[in-house]
Amino acid sequence: SGQALQLGMDGNADVLLVHSAAKEKDFMDNGHGVRREDVMYNDFVILGPADDPAGIASAASAAEAFQMIAAAEETFISRGDDSGTHAKEKSIWEAAEIDSMGDWYISAGQGMGEVLTMADELQAYTLSDRATYLARTLEGLYLNILVQGDPILFNPYGVIAVNPAKNPDIKAELANQFIDWLISVPVQEKIGQFGVAEFGQALFTPDSAPWRAR
Repeated sequence: SGQALQLGMDGNADVLLVHSAAKEKDFMDNGHGVRREDVMYNDFVILGPADDPAGIASAASAAEAFQMIAAAEETFISRGDDSGTHAKEKSIWEAAEIDSMGDWYISAGQGMGEVLTMADELQAYTLSDRATYLARTLEGLYLNILVQGDPILFNPYGVIAVNPAKNPDIKAELANQFIDWLISVPVQEKIGQFGVAEFGQALFTPDSAPWRAR
């Protein structure tokens, strides 16, 4: 999401689909976007090895789980890439009041798929969106969901039309047509069905204004 929002700031995109609420607000407040709509949501999960050496499965919150990982100095793989997931991870460390990382903390600078591979190989902890985690389980990922359901792990997605004043090549009309299509009830229905056949559960929950008003 960080890279996508930067493309928008630079006027090098027509429309953005992102999941980084605080950065989206800044983007809109600073005039980089002219329209933002809710699209859908899922959640983040904290993953780790089955034997859970830091014991985070007993944590009452995501912040407590991070505190336990830090106290045990168990390996944690961070995306470290300014993505929406990385922003969420940093907010959890902040909530945990931990700002000093040791050698146990690995900033990968990689996407979610690569980080899941690293965490799996090292049997380490990491933060993932649920959709990517479930998709990777089909490929033989051996990490378990150990912490879920904390409100801080909520993961909303928004779609933004970039301000056409940034670049004469920005296709504002097409951007708005795409947004109208994405938030429409028929497309929202498809979003709500996506993943059910493969995983027995939807990977995303529809959340557009037309969907909520139906």
